Amino acid sequence: MNIATKKVDVTKEAAALLEKMGVAKELYTGGDMPSYSPVTGEKIGNLKTVSAAEAAAKIEKAHEAFKAWRLVPAPKRGELIRLLGEELRAFKADLGRLVSIEAGKITSEGLGEVQEMIDICDFAVGLSRQLYGLTIATERPGHRMMETWHPLGVVGVISAFNFPVAVWSWNTALALVCGNSVVWKPSEKTPLTALASQAIFERALARFGDAPEGLSQVLIGDRTVGEVLVDNPKVPLVSATGSTRMGRDVGPRLAKRFARAILELGGNNAGIVCPSADLDMALRAIAFGAMGTAGQRCTTMRRLFVHESVYDQLVPRLKKAYGSVSVGNPLESTALVGPLVDKAAFDSMQKAIGEAKTHGGTVTGGERVELGYDNGYYAKPALVEMPKQAGPVLEETFAPILYVMKYSDFDAVVADHNAVAAGLSSSIFTRDMQESERFLAVDGSDCGIANVNIGTSGAEIGGAFGGEKETGGGRESGSDSWKAYMRRATNTVNYSKALPLAQGVSFDIE
Repeated sequence: MNIATKKVDVTKEAAALLEKMGVAKELYTGGDMPSYSPVTGEKIGNLKTVSAAEAAAKIEKAHEAFKAWRLVPAPKRGELIRLLGEELRAFKADLGRLVSIEAGKITSEGLGEVQEMIDICDFAVGLSRQLYGLTIATERPGHRMMETWHPLGVVGVISAFNFPVAVWSWNTALALVCGNSVVWKPSEKTPLTALASQAIFERALARFGDAPEGLSQVLIGDRTVGEVLVDNPKVPLVSATGSTRMGRDVGPRLAKRFARAILELGGNNAGIVCPSADLDMALRAIAFGAMGTAGQRCTTMRRLFVHESVYDQLVPRLKKAYGSVSVGNPLESTALVGPLVDKAAFDSMQKAIGEAKTHGGTVTGGERVELGYDNGYYAKPALVEMPKQAGPVLEETFAPILYVMKYSDFDAVVADHNAVAAGLSSSIFTRDMQESERFLAVDGSDCGIANVNIGTSGAEIGGAFGGEKETGGGRESGSDSWKAYMRRATNTVNYSKALPLAQGVSFDIE
């Protein structure tokens, strides 16, 4: 069902939210870079961009801030993040609403993204007292060996439109408690939420009281500004989220100067429905995984392999769900599916559907939904039954398209599951312990995230987030991802009066 609503004044509401969160009006009016809301296609801001020289100056300022911040004890650094979490709680509704306006997310997903920010702050506060190194056994008597973790420097963050603020928080909360400073280049499609997040951070800074100036900064601009961040020798780590194509450019540039990279790139994610699966559970998980955020998550389920014994039970129910799911304006309705980010995304979706048909695909849905917005691109999610995995099925299309295929042999379906370039998220629906364990084993799913009886989307911050192959191989958020933001030193202390050498080496001098 399609939910039509009255046209909302997104420009006015965005301005009111920005003002409430403390963003100076001159930052988003009268500038040279327009910002649009995918909800209606209307312009909601004109932002002032920074030049390459200004970007370099901000990085230099961040470097100076790092030199002071690294001397602050880690638990004290955690106090700043605790205050940031408090400010985010206070502005959760406002920032979540702005995410919906600028990224097109439904209300619960906009609020959920801010909740991710709050959750990672809680995680990082605890982490500030747990930056542990090891005491290592040494072969030399009278010696002690250990590892020490030190702050790294300026951390560059390049984020994408689909999670315009959560990804920044994953990186920033960890980077700051680890003793680093942060310079953030947000997507050109979602710069207003970046300004709002920075304003909220500055409220936390004001309460903290004695943090160095330039600890967190935002670079508004296009690819050129991103290149300044990637190429600057005073930025030892860049965490970049986006397409695999972007990663192929960023990765080598960082490697050329021996900088570190955390790359969160493409995800052609799949689910497998086994004969023993709870089909009611699988249906709900697949529906959210494939249609949530209008298919614009890096963890969106894009391929589904269904065992031939349950195919005719599950797929008709999926088709019914696709036919009845509500599509509409996320600001003024209870629709479950909002807009695609822009016309290019819609055109890409239609191209993929057309290619699927040439490979024998049968399409349910996929058409544009007219809500009275000439430049707002809404589409019915598409379920495409495919005879085999070919053509667009092997590629990531950032839109709500789910390719469905039958399988009969478990080993063969795992091979098909892994036969794509990306390796981010995966899931299996089964009540057979052997199948679930084989899926999680070394010769099972080759993804960074492998789930049993839940979908591919909705990762919690407690686990390390990231993937393999063309997904980039980086990790953010929970577990021991903090180590990427620090440098390790191995220390050996000789407290004896002798000087034994390792490996029994003898080097005697008179």
